[in-house]
Formats: sequence, C-alpha cells, structure tokens
Amino acid sequence: MPAELRCKGCDGEGLARYTWRWMPDNTSPPAPAKLVGSKMPWALLAAACLGMFAASASGTTRAPFLLEMAHDLNTSLPLVANLMAITSIVWGAASMLAGAGSDRWGRRPFLIGGPIGLALAMLGHSYAGDFPTAMVWAAIAGGCAGGFTGVIMAEASARTVDRQRGRALGWVMAGQSLTLLIGIPLAAFIGQWIGWRGVNRAVAVVSLFAALCLLLTTLRPAPSMTLRPGTRSGLRAALTGRVTRLLAVGVAERTCYGLVAVYFATFLQTTYHLSLAGVALPLALFAIGNILGTILGGQMADKLPSRRVNMVWGMLASAVAALPLFLWTPNLSTSLLLGFVYVFVTALPRPSLMAALARVPDAVRGTVLGLNVTSASFGWLFAASLGGWMIAGPGFAAFGPLAGGIALVGALLAFLGEPE
Repeated sequence: MPAELRCKGCDGEGLARYTWRWMPDNTSPPAPAKLVGSKMPWALLAAACLGMFAASASGTTRAPFLLEMAHDLNTSLPLVANLMAITSIVWGAASMLAGAGSDRWGRRPFLIGGPIGLALAMLGHSYAGDFPTAMVWAAIAGGCAGGFTGVIMAEASARTVDRQRGRALGWVMAGQSLTLLIGIPLAAFIGQWIGWRGVNRAVAVVSLFAALCLLLTTLRPAPSMTLRPGTRSGLRAALTGRVTRLLAVGVAERTCYGLVAVYFATFLQTTYHLSLAGVALPLALFAIGNILGTILGGQMADKLPSRRVNMVWGMLASAVAALPLFLWTPNLSTSLLLGFVYVFVTALPRPSLMAALARVPDAVRGTVLGLNVTSASFGWLFAASLGGWMIAGPGFAAFGPLAGGIALVGALLAFLGEPE
C-alpha cells in the first residue's frame, strides 16, 4: 500500500480514498471528522440493548412454560422445544437479508419496523390455539428479530469510532445476557398469574417500547462515508477472506458458549439432583459471568493494541476452562465457580470479534454484521445438536473435551488472521 494513500490523523482506521478495491482486508474508511473524539452514544446504546433484550426474550422466555404450552396446544414436549430451533433458523436467514437490505435502503426501516413486527408476532403467538399456528408465529417472530438485531450492531458501529466499538457493541450484546439474568426469572414469576400467553404479550410491549426508543435515538442520521460510484457492496464484496475467517471464529465461539448455556442447567439437575427452582441461582450467576466478561472484553477490545491477540487468548482460556467444568464435580459450589469462570472467559473475545467485523467499509457493514448473526445461529444449532448427541452417547463427560477442541479451532483461526 503506497504511503501517499494512507490517511493521517484518522485514528488509524483507513485510507484517504474510499474506493473498495484499494482496501486491504484489515482496513476500513476513515472515521467521519465529527465522530473523532466524540462521546459514546449512550442513549442509542441503551435503546439497542433494550432491543436485543426484547429479541432474545421472544424465544428464551418460553423455557419455563414448555410443559404448559405442550398441554395448552395439545402437542408433545419435544415439538414445543423445537420452536427454538425453528426460530433460530429463520432468525439467521432474516439477519443476512436484513443486513444486505440495510446497506441498500438504510438502517432505520429495519431498526423501527423489526421490533414492531416482533411485537405483532408475539401478540399473534399468544392467541395460537394449536401447534401449527404457534409454529408459524414463532417463525415470524424469529424473522422479525433477525430483521433488526444485526442492523442494531451496524448502527452502533456507525455512530462510534474504531476504538469505541468494542465497548459499544459489548453493551449492546449485554441485552442478550440480561434476558438470562432478568427476563427468564421475571417471566417465570409473573407467569404464575398470566401464563405463557400473558408473558408473550408482555414481551410485545417491551418490543414496542424498544421500537419507540430506537426511533427517538436515530432521529439524527448516523455519519457515513461519501463513497465513490464504483464502490462495491453486497454479499460478494462483504465476504473477503478476513471476514470469512472472523465469521468462522464466531461460529466456534457461539458453539462453545451454547454447549454450556443450553445444557448447564440439565447438567446440574442430573449431577446434583436440583429442582427447576434450584437452578435459578446458578443461571443468574451464569448470566452475571457473561455480562462481566462482555464488559471487560469491550474494554480490552478498545484499550489493548491487538484484537486478534485478544481473540486468540480468549479462545485458549475458554479451552482450558472447559476441561474441568463437566469432569470435576466434587460439590455444587465448585461446579458453579467453574461455570462462572467458563462463561466469563468465553465472553472476553466476543467484543474484539465484533469490533473487528465492524472494521469494514460502511457500504457493507450491515451485510457483514447481519452475517455475524447468521453465523451465531449456526453456532447455537451446532451446540444443540452436538450436545444432544453427546448426552445420548458418552454423556456430560465428553462436553469438556468437545468444547475445548472447538475453542482451539477458533483460536487457530483467529491466529491465522491478519492483525486487527
């Protein structure tokens, strides 16, 4: 890269010219002048966090009511449990399409329309009288959630400079962890009086409020680059070798997290004979560990010089923490401590990964971050399927080596990438 094309005084982010064909994989356009040295957009980040909370709650708050839903809809428990898989598949597909659409038509229609659509879908789901109807509404809800979650990431990235994005995206992602910490316990509590249908309507209200907050916090358009007519956009332009590697790291990271997030409660119930109510505190500690890891990971992504190193060491730490988690079970307290440590270190590399993915030209940022949500859905599906296969075969003793091996693959992929 000729030195004369480098942009001076632009936070190390990019080039003096914005044409895509001049960009190596590990660069992005210079930040707009009005963003350099600016404060964090806390109002937008709070609205985005609320939106992520509503999207995540649309699926996870079903967990305490699976038996009730199966009885109410006159179907089997496995079919009701598969609603989450249906939601994830549609969510991932919609995220990819919405990301590309936001690059073409702008982000606000998705930021506001997505939560409104989610609210309507949750309302429809609450009136379902049979399983097929509930399945259709669950799929629509997943599509609406996927229609704005990746776009929220792109909006937060567009309103921050590179060395703010780790923290900004960390706070946005905290909305998902808050669902475990607050959403599911609160749903179980109020569900004693209003049932699963009432909880769906409550999530619809939260989603509408998130839409209002996102409307108010995006009244002023986000600064963007003035791109040359020849600038490439779309899926082909977004999927560079660097982005593809980072997405693969994301699949590995979500698989490692999902293996424990999905099956840790079952592991505790099986190993220590806990009741459903007895796993409430462990799940709260699990969520706190994830939130703290995400916040600290955001600081590391912005303050430390190399995000690639953050990802490598984070995935290696996850591999080490996975091994004793399911194998060493002297008592419940030890398992809770190991679970907390595992989710904490597994969350550390995520903000660096997200900030690295956001370090792309503005013309493809929505597409790339939409693909990130799609790849995360694959990670969750891999975790659910691999975990089920392990339980049916070797049991929980195989979870640690499996999660550790996947984490090592993620660390290797991050190590082979370009410096961030």
